[in-house]
Parts: sequence; structure tokens; C-alpha cells
Amino acid sequence: MKKTSTRLADGRELIYYDLRDDSVRDAADRRPLDRTVTTSEIRRDPLLGDAVAIASHRQGRTYHPPADECPLCPSEGDRLSEIPDSSYDVVVFENRFPSLAGDSGRCEVVCFTSDHNASFADLTEQQAGLVLEAWTDRTSELSHLPAVEQVFCFENRGAEIGVTLGHPHGQIYAYPFTTPRTALMLRSAATHKEMTGGENLFDAVLERELAGERVVLEGEHWVAFVPYAAHWPYEVHLYPKRRVPDLLGLDEGARTEFPKVYLELLRRFDRIFGENEPPTPYIAAWHQAPFGALEEFDGVVREDFALHLELFTIRRTSGKLKFLAGSESGMNVFINDVPPERAAERLREVASS
Repeated sequence: MKKTSTRLADGRELIYYDLRDDSVRDAADRRPLDRTVTTSEIRRDPLLGDAVAIASHRQGRTYHPPADECPLCPSEGDRLSEIPDSSYDVVVFENRFPSLAGDSGRCEVVCFTSDHNASFADLTEQQAGLVLEAWTDRTSELSHLPAVEQVFCFENRGAEIGVTLGHPHGQIYAYPFTTPRTALMLRSAATHKEMTGGENLFDAVLERELAGERVVLEGEHWVAFVPYAAHWPYEVHLYPKRRVPDLLGLDEGARTEFPKVYLELLRRFDRIFGENEPPTPYIAAWHQAPFGALEEFDGVVREDFALHLELFTIRRTSGKLKFLAGSESGMNVFINDVPPERAAERLREVASS
């Protein structure tokens, strides 16, 4: 992998990740851009104890542009985009309309491929491996920023999810706090550790799932399963078998096997509802341990957390979406119409050839 860092016309950082070591990335951003001005602010909810990012400048962000005006495609001739070069393998750049900025953290865009009409599932194993390297490198770099406490790599895929740019891409949020979902996991891990005399909660969950009926696919280093209490109609958790707190901790064996396992999982997701259905909308979310202190989580250290990816779709059956209504949105109590065991069975049935 070759990494080349440069700057866009408004001062934002852009980084090329190339498969070839002899790639030259010296194209300049020729757009007449003013410096980016953001208004991001973090506000704490005194009742719930969580945080909300107030970012009014995002109202003006690019919204469903035609394919020939996609800002994530390479620049070509007089059509200038966020990527100055005429081609790329993987690109990461600071979001022009970030939810988090400055003392409130940082937001980045990850372009998986220059092919506008592709999806992550269309990548080769070599290309998917390069994306993993980019995620890992950004996690490392962002963790050293003074304002950053947790790094979140994720992909929103599909208009039903709310994606406003059709080009295959994901995002990275670098939060200045430990996110509420991670905090819940850490508190559960702390309670379990105390009640069992030191047993790791993530290890216990993985051991139970490996012995059960909800495993979707398994390799030497990774296992994917539908969790016992899945919130979403089709939800899969992907774990490395050797517990590590973040992407940086993966060994060579896990890194090498990941593309094959993950691509197979994504391709099965696209088959859930039948070959003639449109691509399955999904969210793919990497959960990593915070880089800040964990004193509030009694007895838990970073190494107790288990890196894992959670992949889920809001489509519950052909042509129907799972909406978050009263119980889910009002009280955060999910109601799942698809038994997790049936979801796992379906995902095993649709194994790609």
C-alpha cells in the first residue's frame, strides 16, 4: 500500500491509498473554493446523559446529484470533483459538511472505488483489503488528535437509509466522547466481569454463538452470526475469533482473511429478498474501543472490549421497510418481526456460488 497526503483547494486534507507503490498523486484541486466554515457544536442532554451534535451548516450539503455531477467520482476534464486526480483506488478526505469539526471531533469520507456504479460487494479481495488498511490507518491517525476519544468507521448504503450520494463510500466519525452505545457495552462488560469473577463478556457471547444455530459463516479467523437478541430483521455481527480492542490489533491472518469473509457476507445480504429485488439497503458499523480513559466503567480496560462489525438492514421483507415507530423511537425498545434463528437460516441459504 502507498499512502499520499495532499490538500484540497479549501485546505481540507485528502489521502490517496494505492495498491501500486509507483502511483504518483500530484494532481491539484483546481476548484475556486473558499475555506470551509462549520458551526458544529456538541450539547449534552442532562436527562439522558448523551450528546447531540448541532450542525446547521449541513443543511446546504450536496443532495442526490446526477451521476455526471457526482462529487466522489474522479475529476475529468472540466468536471471537477472532490478528488482532483483522474483515477484512484481508495481515497479518504475531510468531509466538506462535517457533523463534527475542530474541538468537536472530525468527519471523513472514504471512497471505496472510483467506479460510480459499483458497490462494496463488487470489490475484489485486494480492493477490500485496501479499504481495511485505510480504515486501520485512519483509526491510528485520528486517535492521536487531542479532541478525539473514539473512532467510528461505517458505511450507509441505499436511499432507504438516507444516503444522499450514490457513489460507493463510507464515513469515519472521530468523536470527542465515548458514544452511548459503546458506553452501554462497557457497562455490561464491567457488570459481567464483576459477577463472574473476571470472565470477559464478549468472549462469553462469542463462545455461546459459536455453539449455537445462528452462525451464518465461519472462517479460520472470523465468524459471522445473527445475535440472540437481534434488533433488526436481518442483523449480523462479524467478530475476529481472537479478541482485539480495535482495527490496529488485527494480526496478519485476520487481515488476510477479512476481505473474503466480508465480501461473502455482503453478497449474501443482496440475496436475502431474491435475485430480482433491488440491492439491500444496509448499515455496516465497526465498533472499536474508545481511546480515552475508562475509569467510569469499573474494572474494565481497553483490552476487555472486542472489535466487531455490525451489519443490518432496515428492509424486513420484499418491498417493506422496518420503521422505528413508538416503542423503538419513543422508548428504545425494539420489536423484531423476524426471529434471529430464521434470519440466520436465510443467510445460510443464500450463500454465493
